[in-house]
Amino acid sequence: MLTRRSLAALAGTCALALSFGLPAQAADPIVIKFSHVVAPDTPKGKGAAKFEELAEAYTNGAVDVEVYPNSQLYKDKEELEALQLGAVQMLAPSLAKFGPLGVQQFEIFDLPFLMNGYDDLRKITDGAVGAGLMARLEDKGITGLAFWDNGFKVMSANSPLHTPDDFLGLKMRIQSSKILEAQMQALNAVPQVMAFSEVYQGLQTGVVDGTENPPSNMYTQKMHEVQKHATVSNHGYLGYAVIVNKAFWDGLPEDVRAGLDKAMAEATVYANSIAKEENEKALEAMKAAGTTEFHDLTEEERAEWAATLRPVHQQMADRVGADLIAQVYTELGITN
Repeated sequence: MLTRRSLAALAGTCALALSFGLPAQAADPIVIKFSHVVAPDTPKGKGAAKFEELAEAYTNGAVDVEVYPNSQLYKDKEELEALQLGAVQMLAPSLAKFGPLGVQQFEIFDLPFLMNGYDDLRKITDGAVGAGLMARLEDKGITGLAFWDNGFKVMSANSPLHTPDDFLGLKMRIQSSKILEAQMQALNAVPQVMAFSEVYQGLQTGVVDGTENPPSNMYTQKMHEVQKHATVSNHGYLGYAVIVNKAFWDGLPEDVRAGLDKAMAEATVYANSIAKEENEKALEAMKAAGTTEFHDLTEEERAEWAATLRPVHQQMADRVGADLIAQVYTELGITN
């Protein structure tokens, strides 16, 4: 793992190389290191690979995209700092990761039972709310390029999770998010922040009892091998913001940046189009494996979950902004 000093030194080298918007040797391609923490065969992993393919084609080889999956370069808590320092140029962190930067408004996507499927989601990511959230990153040295889906989450543990009472006392892994912390507390569970790369071992050894994830993450990280039960609750959403180092992006030649914009637009359509399909396939594969018993919430159970978790919205209003929550409610036609 790089220290802060070595990251800063590397950032200085990057800055010198890019001082004229070009690599140190004009004949060399501009390298974009695209780091992420999930497996290559997830929706995000496939989206990154598609962007690599299109970016190199649309810039006629002027750009070399290097994709580093599975936390090969940085774990969750390290990657944003690496981006800001210029040690990597592109990331696609989950939307909960921006809280430590002081842009906790992105955590609105973590509110449980906020969106009822992908149609609701598109109203947010493709509209004024999404654009406003991306704009908040600019003064952090970050440019937001796109929202990428993973999908809606299931809950898993080594005991059945049919009602909110079933969560009592369970140590539930979450990514760092005050809203997800409040969600687990509302269920009387014990939230445990843990890096994504460490979750399998944490579940295997009993450091945590359960977690929440879209099926594709659960399957590709083999969490179903160490979780006896899961509930298809679709209670929350996991998505990503594709972001770049602002100084790097602004320093690119205009024609190169235009090619990358085109590549990102097409990669986004691709990544989001396969997310639902990938999650459905992963869910069926885990059911077929037989190591985890899956439960679909009944209408009554879902109503009980929603009644237990909806108060988290107002509880977190001071954090994400009451006006932002009201704006999203208006966009989605939520009346209370």
